[in-house]
Order: sequence, then C-alpha cells, then structure tokens
Amino acid sequence: MAISTERFKLTSKNLSPISSQQGEHRVEIPTYNRDDVKEGIVHVGVGGFHRAHLAVYVDKLLQHHNERDWAICGVGLRPNDAAMRDVLAAQDHLYTVIERSAKGSFANVVGSINSFLFAPDDREAVIAKMAHPDTHIVSLTITESGYYYNENTHQLTSEHPDIQHDLANENSPVSTFGFLYAALARRHAAGLKPFTVLSCDNMQKNGSITRHMLESFARLRNPELAKWIAEEGAFPNAMVDRITPSTSPNDIKSLSEDFGIDDEWPVVTEPFMQWVVEDKFSDGRPPFEKVGVQVVNNVHDVEQFEKHKLRLLNASHSAMAYPGQLAGFKYIHEVMEHPVYRKFVWQMMQEEVKPLLPDIPGVNIDQYCETLMERFSNPTIMDQIPRVALNASGKIPQFIMPSIAEQIWVTGPFKRLCFVLAGWFHYIRGVDNAGNAFEIDDPMREQLQALAKQGGNDPRPLLSIKVLFGDDLRNDKRFIDELTSAMELIDKEGVMAALPKLVN
Repeated sequence: MAISTERFKLTSKNLSPISSQQGEHRVEIPTYNRDDVKEGIVHVGVGGFHRAHLAVYVDKLLQHHNERDWAICGVGLRPNDAAMRDVLAAQDHLYTVIERSAKGSFANVVGSINSFLFAPDDREAVIAKMAHPDTHIVSLTITESGYYYNENTHQLTSEHPDIQHDLANENSPVSTFGFLYAALARRHAAGLKPFTVLSCDNMQKNGSITRHMLESFARLRNPELAKWIAEEGAFPNAMVDRITPSTSPNDIKSLSEDFGIDDEWPVVTEPFMQWVVEDKFSDGRPPFEKVGVQVVNNVHDVEQFEKHKLRLLNASHSAMAYPGQLAGFKYIHEVMEHPVYRKFVWQMMQEEVKPLLPDIPGVNIDQYCETLMERFSNPTIMDQIPRVALNASGKIPQFIMPSIAEQIWVTGPFKRLCFVLAGWFHYIRGVDNAGNAFEIDDPMREQLQALAKQGGNDPRPLLSIKVLFGDDLRNDKRFIDELTSAMELIDKEGVMAALPKLVN
C-alpha cells in the first residue's frame, strides 16, 4: 500500500508537510511547542523500548494534557549510544513510532525527547543535568546487567571494575550508579530534594533493586549521603510491557514509501502497551493516569502484575528464543505458526507456570494467556529471535528459574521449563542444530561458553555460577536429572524432534 508520493526528512520544519500528507492514514505529529517545555525527566538508555513506552506516554501528556514540565532529556552512557545521539540530533530529536497489527500500520511522530547527552563526550554535563532543579525524575532502561546485581546474593557486585572506578572517581563516572550518586550528592549540597529514580527495566522488583544497589554504592562512598537517599529518595516499582523489535532497514524503507517520512531510526511496535507503576515519587510526578498508566498504591500491587508478566510473557519469549534459535527460526511469529511448538508454549504457561501465580482482582489469567498468544503470533512486527535472546544471563534467572524453584518446592511439573533451560545451555555454545554458527550477545558470554564446553550435557558446571543459580537448584536431584535428560535429548535429536515428546 503506497500512501505517499512525497518524501520528507524528519525535522521540526517538515512536521507540517508530513502531517498534511494525503492518503489512507494520516501521520500524527506533535502540535505542542517543543521550545516551551521543561525537561523534568532525564532518561538513561534511549533504545527502542524507551522510545515506544515511557516517551510515548510523556508525548501523550504533552500533546493532549498541556503538561509542559515533563519533557525528556535522553542520556547515553556507553560508546555505542553515539549512533542514537547522531540520529536524534539530525532529526531535532524527533522520531516515528510505527504500530503494526492485522488492522494495518499506523505512524505518529513523537516529540517528547527534547535533547540528548552523550556521557563519553561530557560526563559533567550529564551530572549537572541530573542535579538541575528542573529534573524531578531520572528514569532507566539499562538492561539487567546495568544494575550490577548479584542474583544469588542479592547484593551489589561491588568488585566490578565499573563500580570500583566510580567509587574512586566521583566526577567522571561510567556506571549509572556513579552518575546517580554524583548528581544526588550535588542536590543534597544544594538543599534540593532527591529526584525519583524510576526503573523501566523488565525486572521483578526493579525499583527495590535499584534502591538497594544505589544505597549500597552510596554507603561505600558516603554513609551520610546514603542515609539521606534512604530516607528521602523514591524508587517506584514498575511493570512495563510492549513488544518492540529491533528496527530493520525494511522498516525504514516502508516508513518512507508508505508515509513519506525519512526517519533514520524509527521504532516498530505493537498496539498493546501497559505500565503499572507504584505511586512513590520524591519530587513530584506527571499525571500518568491521564494517559492510561495504572498507578497503584503499593509495591505488592505492582509485584502481582509483574509476576504474571515476567513468568508468562517473558518466560514464553525465552521458550521461543533459545530452543527456537537452535531449531533455525528467525522470528517469534514463525514459532507460533508451528503447531507443536505453539502447543509446547501454551502447555508450559497453563500447566507449569499459571498454577504458581497469584489471583489479581479484575484479571482473567486465561484471557491474559490467550492475549499473549495473539501478540506472539503478530506477523507484522517481525520480532527477531536474536533480539529476544539478548543478555540471557540477566533474563533466565528472572523469567524461568523462579517457576522451576517453586515447582521444586511443591513437587510440581517442570519438564518444559527445564527444556527451555536446557535449550539455553545448548544455545550458549553458539551453534544451532543444523551446525550453523550464530552470535551470542551476553555480558557473561566467555564464562558461560567455557563452562558449557566443560560440561557438555552435564549442566552442573553452568549451574555452579553463583550469581545466576542458587544452592536450592544445584542440590535438587529431580531438577538435575530432568535438566540432564533435556540436554541429552536436544543433543541427540534436536529441538524439533524432541518437542513432540513434551506436549500432551
């Protein structure tokens, strides 16, 4: 469907001609004055998910509710964030969100990110921005590994070189916690309230973990400041949800051809979007309720939604990603098109995960599972398996292992969950069932691959990684036997031949 005959580079001056394009679908553009807003939010980690989630909610507040104090200053801490810096700078920090479903594609230009700071260029500028009185929230999408959180001890990995560097170099930090500490120290000295630190990462108890890690870091630097952060700071827990695949060259091309927008880095996503956030802010917050955010009273409410999402959506993603990569699939929807694999995912959810989950008033868990299957099956967003598989060492301990651990306690079924873990242990080797090599993108890759090679089909060397797996797992014979059998089955027959033996 070719909608547009003209092409416009995405910049502020071209917003009017972009919005006046004729065709089946008009493009929504920001109509608020972007020069007349305050940047009340500093966001660390401007990737696809942030631009499809928090930045969209804020854009709706700016566009429809005249909330002028909550624009976003994006921050990139890592060298690879330079690409985002350059694209956004060339486009006046505008970008396009493309929603895709069976109903068609819809595009809107988002203007809530008003500026971008690249820390390797100017670390002081980032600290100063966070410390500025206009900044009320510092939000994060830094992936699980960015929290330096030991999954086994639940403590800060204080021996990590980044943390050690930041403890010794307050004014030239490299980690998120180094920047947060330096900025909060300045606010404390200036008599300002601490900003709220708002994690938007896909982690259970993300706010509580962020609080614990930052307070731990601060205690190593200055116990007095740590006490102020503990007493005055706020770290809301939140559950976030929106499937956001990596942007492909075809996405850029189709946006230009169909909508007439030349955007170097649009975001492709699904129509579904959810955010449940604890109402716990230290220095004010936007009226998120006005744009569909579920603002709840306490951490328990968030945790209930969070548990459903992480153990059903994210665990199912893992079930499709690691064995799916071994089986040669490229996209999530392709896995869903295979009837046996689809049944495997559904039965894992229904028989091994759902019985462990809490009831939430007003939530029909079976309907939620069915909605997830529909979302996974959406062929229009082309969700790449390598994207879903990224950084598995930060995901598997949260998405798969809690359900396995609870099934160990209640002596319940977990053969499919163990098969997913076995699939990851094979995936770590970087070779699929047909002998094709693929890239492993994980901060623990070298250690994982060395132990995978050492163990072969014996999972115990990998299970010995204490930051990922606890003693309750390593010492359970039923779990070790089930996992070993799954690893041997994959090694002998391959994923697709093994799957029929795991479905009813």
